[in-house]
Amino acid sequence: MADDDINSVAPGEGDIDLATLSDDDLVQQMFDDLYDGLSDEVSQGVDILLARGWEPYGVLTKALVEGMRIVGVDFRDGILFVPEVLLAANAMKAGMAILRPLLAETGAPSPGRIVIGTVKGDIHDIGKNLVGMMLEGAGFEVFDLGINVAAEDFLAALEEHRADILGMSALLTTTMPYMKTVVEALEEKGLRSDFIVLVGGAPLNEAFAEHVGADAYCRDAAMAVEIASNFMSRRQGSAQAQMAAQA
Repeated sequence: MADDDINSVAPGEGDIDLATLSDDDLVQQMFDDLYDGLSDEVSQGVDILLARGWEPYGVLTKALVEGMRIVGVDFRDGILFVPEVLLAANAMKAGMAILRPLLAETGAPSPGRIVIGTVKGDIHDIGKNLVGMMLEGAGFEVFDLGINVAAEDFLAALEEHRADILGMSALLTTTMPYMKTVVEALEEKGLRSDFIVLVGGAPLNEAFAEHVGADAYCRDAAMAVEIASNFMSRRQGSAQAQMAAQA
């Protein structure tokens, strides 16, 4: 959007004219707009920051990712609920639609790549969709395979997308054991150590995650973001240490 287009968006009575705010105030306002699920305002804020010379990665991390972190904390603490978080995530995706091609052009770093899906036999996807949105809001590249995903499809997607993390969801007690089938398929291919495996779903718990050979159980979407980020920080730190040792 051109500068004159951005500045021509006339605020209604009682609305805030985003173009008149300082950078710091605008970012704070974008936090509020994300929290309230205001897609148009978030998109406008992204356009304004870009027009002011902000790098796309800076807009992503300082405005969208940080704003979604606040949403995630309040969701974890029971202040926000699923419908509100979905609205916030949709507002974030509106901003990401502007940033994604720019980030690709600049080669901006990502915390990691994640393949997610609901396991074979299970067609529930609300929780999985929320996890995907929250992870994308944290800057991850998310490849959502949808529902009823077979082991071979998970493995093919992990290879195709050069993923770091596999996330599996199940809501039915009858489909939960299929997670172990997927992990065993990774082991048979000699690939288990290549990927971080996270599992989630209402009937699961930490003991079940350990039983199927996953790296962690994610209680909710906010926890999934926190766990994925922590695993990737440790993995990247380990890789840097190995490179330093070889230098």
